[in-house]
Amino acid sequence: MTQPSLAHATDHGRMYSRSIGGSPEVPSITTVISQEHKDMTGWAGHMATSELVNDQRLAGAIGSAPELRRLARQASSAAERFRDAAAARGDRVHHYAEQVALRSLGLRDTAAAAREVLSEHAESKFADRFDEWWELYGVTPLAAEVTVWNHSLGYAGTLDLVAEIGGRTCIIDFKTKGLTRDGRSKPLNESVVMQLVAGMQGEEMLVDAASGEWTAWPYGEAPLLLGVAVSEAEVVAAQANPTILKAHWHKFWALRQVWEHSRTTATAGLALRPIAPPPATVAPLTPSTSPGSAAD
Repeated sequence: MTQPSLAHATDHGRMYSRSIGGSPEVPSITTVISQEHKDMTGWAGHMATSELVNDQRLAGAIGSAPELRRLARQASSAAERFRDAAAARGDRVHHYAEQVALRSLGLRDTAAAAREVLSEHAESKFADRFDEWWELYGVTPLAAEVTVWNHSLGYAGTLDLVAEIGGRTCIIDFKTKGLTRDGRSKPLNESVVMQLVAGMQGEEMLVDAASGEWTAWPYGEAPLLLGVAVSEAEVVAAQANPTILKAHWHKFWALRQVWEHSRTTATAGLALRPIAPPPATVAPLTPSTSPGSAAD
């Protein structure tokens, strides 16, 4: 994932400041969404097993416990390596998309260099399909990689693209996707709807990061929210269903509360502390020595 100029990696996830050099103040949209736990252990186990059984060294390792352990250790990180490689590929594709938008806006761009980087990684087809989609949909960019801030709930995020398509203002989020077994683009995750609706609810947009200049968010009047899956075979655009946006916004609101309470408990101090056994019980007085007894 790319790192916008005002974003900071913190112990509480990615957070945003109001200007370059400023302190982190609010969580990012993706940090808020990540509060929803997703169990990936099954996928991680599948990736590790697949890498191990397809390793050409496995047959020669049979009977050698040290060699089998070495292969198993390497395979155990397969999911992590796949995730990191996919993230790096996504950054390259997103960068190319941003440069195409900047070029269309008449601003300084490095689209040619970005395409060359994709070519060096054998990823030119992503750029080819993206260019086809851009022309087919008649995209007219309004703003690229625009950072928004919501004061009411307390979060910020960076949107891939705001554009006009078919006479409608669209907020667009690009997702780089692999291919299914039949050679089609893998589908978008529904969490993209939360990401888009949170972007739509921006109250300010960044004008200048160095000075910390912001202006009112001008694109909140019922824009179309589009998730766009970019693959080597095709680009598939999908609109967030307008009838369910409120439900996804409420879910995002709840996850923002989870983030806040998690941060509060993490900084509140020790949750558990050791406790000593109680002191020994003092033996009760006997009748002969108790106050007011006949012995007195």
